[in-house]
Amino acid sequence: FKQKTAYEISTRDWSSDVCSSDLRTGTSRLPVRDTVTVRATGADGRGSGNQIPVWAEIAPKRAKASSPAVANLVDDLNDEQHAAVTHGTGPLLVVAGAGTGKTHVITRRVAWLIAEKRAEPEEILALTFTDRAAEEMQGRVDRLVPYGYATTPIKTFHAWGDELLRAHAHRLGLDGDLRVLGRAEVVLLLREHLFELGLSRFLPLGDPTRFLGEIAGFFSRAKDESCGPDEIAAFAGTLHRSAGEARAAAESVSDDREQHALRQHADAVELLAVEHDELGRALRAYRSILDQRGLLDFGDQVLRAYELIRDDPLVAARVREQHRWILVDEYQDTNRLQGALVDLISEGRRNLTVVGDDDQSIYRFRGAAIGNILSFADRYPDARKVVLTKNYRSSGPILAAARRLIRFNDPERLEVRLGISKELTPERNPVTPIPVTFRRFRTTSDEADWIAAEIRDAVATGRRARDHAVLVRANADSLEVQRSLNMLGIPWRS
Repeated sequence: FKQKTAYEISTRDWSSDVCSSDLRTGTSRLPVRDTVTVRATGADGRGSGNQIPVWAEIAPKRAKASSPAVANLVDDLNDEQHAAVTHGTGPLLVVAGAGTGKTHVITRRVAWLIAEKRAEPEEILALTFTDRAAEEMQGRVDRLVPYGYATTPIKTFHAWGDELLRAHAHRLGLDGDLRVLGRAEVVLLLREHLFELGLSRFLPLGDPTRFLGEIAGFFSRAKDESCGPDEIAAFAGTLHRSAGEARAAAESVSDDREQHALRQHADAVELLAVEHDELGRALRAYRSILDQRGLLDFGDQVLRAYELIRDDPLVAARVREQHRWILVDEYQDTNRLQGALVDLISEGRRNLTVVGDDDQSIYRFRGAAIGNILSFADRYPDARKVVLTKNYRSSGPILAAARRLIRFNDPERLEVRLGISKELTPERNPVTPIPVTFRRFRTTSDEADWIAAEIRDAVATGRRARDHAVLVRANADSLEVQRSLNMLGIPWRS
């Protein structure tokens, strides 16, 4: 191994959100993130951003399956999938690119842990994001394990939190028959207690309920970030001080334009501080109303579960004893609170498996914190890392085009931070792969007409209409395409 590697790491601080709580230490802070740039340098000293240490690609030899049942679970897996499924104890990060079989890995790992008698079914907890994904995973596990063993809890974060809160409601002073409010019910509750929230700026006289929907959304996002009234008040105090400093700076300059700009900045920051003061008081009042009436909202299902485990040693011990193995799907889409909850549950044994891909993180607008997966190796330095790169879904040209695009996100990607290669290789190799094309149209009607004409021409050559798919951003965007397909007599379904 004569190949040398040198890593240059540079960090810079940048903040994004209004406020955050350091969930793992219990302290409040404004978010500070690290940007890590990794460059592998050869023995000749010349940099090569794509160079990977030569020993990184050496895969260990497969161990022989302990029984025919185990062999049936792992023999059809590729080497990377096999390494992830048969990982022993300790933390595991599975970086699974699109179409590489990540759900396959999670369900096989659950079945493998049971078949190898490393865990009872009830000792494994698998968490995902949607009821549909949980049902699909549960169905796959049911088909992999013997009858009577499919009792592994596979749930969404909110469903698991709800179950925990109902089981320990008495320790929170709540009725065991909890009622969870949806977004519309939260708005109605705020309307009912409108004048108890302490609102002023967000209570216009002409339409007092105008901002209730936005306020409910703010409360929900604050809970996803575990950002309570005290943290919001602290952030508002920071803004007040910043405004004062800007005013002081304005008085010390002689240039009129610069002075005017500083005063405008100070006024804007002061207004933001006043608004957050008001929202912090409103959130405190809202939480008090929920407690008085024994109610929870959607965000409470995770937040109160986290607080219960964090603050109650008995519940924490019971949860960790019950769930000795934790698996998390779509880890790149977890928010800060969910990431902290997973870390909290897995404390002690640390048998935590997370599967995700930072390149597929698209839910930041809903609170997803990509930092959870990017910093996993920092929080778990001894974690094993397995990268799934064999794609079973797409052809080579599609994968190549996707990679060219996603690399514009460098160096903020896991591939650069960890010095790994995530380049996907296609397992489907059509004789004549179709290249990816990009077309631009003046109007959506022109685009829809072109799509319909392309499908018509393909059908004329012998393809079936059902062999084509049209992907749109939203359902409303499909109307023009449907019209064009109807005009050409092409059957379709949505």
